[in-house]
Amino acid sequence: MDSLRDTLLIEEYRGGILECSHRGYICVVDEEGRIFKRAGDPNAQVFTRSAAKPIQAIPAIRAGIKEAYQLTEAEIAVMTASHRAENVHVDVLESLLSKIGVEEEGLVCAPSLPLDRRSREVLLRSGGDPRRLYHNCSGKHLGVLAYCKMKGFDLKNYHEPTHPVQQEIVEALASLADIAAEDIGRGTDGCGFPVFALPLSALATAYLKLACPDLIKDAPTAEAVCKITRAMNARPELVGGSGRIDSVLMEDDNIIAKGGFKGVYCFSLKRERLGIAFKVSDGSEEEWGRIVFEILQQLDYANEELLLKLQEQFPARILNDEGTRVGYTETVFELVD
Repeated sequence: MDSLRDTLLIEEYRGGILECSHRGYICVVDEEGRIFKRAGDPNAQVFTRSAAKPIQAIPAIRAGIKEAYQLTEAEIAVMTASHRAENVHVDVLESLLSKIGVEEEGLVCAPSLPLDRRSREVLLRSGGDPRRLYHNCSGKHLGVLAYCKMKGFDLKNYHEPTHPVQQEIVEALASLADIAAEDIGRGTDGCGFPVFALPLSALATAYLKLACPDLIKDAPTAEAVCKITRAMNARPELVGGSGRIDSVLMEDDNIIAKGGFKGVYCFSLKRERLGIAFKVSDGSEEEWGRIVFEILQQLDYANEELLLKLQEQFPARILNDEGTRVGYTETVFELVD
């Protein structure tokens, strides 16, 4: 049965010949946490990767780091980011580092070059070196370090699964996802943090609550979620970067969105009270924009301006290096009840 495995999502054609196909899973949950629409197995187990970042920020914001360090919405937004180390990102990260008062070398994420091509070229031409701050997860790490410093926790092992903050993060995820903490799979992410595996439907449920914090029973957690998502919508360019799907989507204040490595993507709709999560089985991210566009189309999403922007930013046409059209992509999935 299709419901027990992945399903075909995208086909790519070059010269009228099928070149690539991408399979995966999609799950849409409603405000009751019930599976509203799906494609493929809605309960497939997936790693959250960076899609967990808004949730990983909850314990620190709930504990009061915003007030303790006088953080701006920009500094909170970058804590949820998979940033590209563009100038706008680095400026906010430098400010956050200064306010917290920790050493950059204390971050366990590896020294990196900017992911943004132009920023990387400028850095290399000027003789600059990789920095931990350029790592796309550095904002998340700084948020956890801020919490550790405020509470007097050990700053050296803040990334270990047994650390009190990491334990709080697991509990926050379990609560939002309506799943027992012991049922969440564990691994290690690329940045050194714990990473979590759970059913796609549970991840969609967590994103539903990010968009609809009134569904969160614990008042301090709901308040923290409001602060985090307000910052993400206020400064969407900090969450992803120029032309990134996260940033484009969150220009619409009705949407909360965040992707993760290896093809996992989550977003939620506030007015419609829906949480959506999908996974491209082969781990590709290139198809995210087309998949998101098609999901919104099939859900009859009313923001025509956003849909037009998605079409422009993530077109169906495939271009060669000189900008000549050489092929096209086709979304082939249908959301079913």
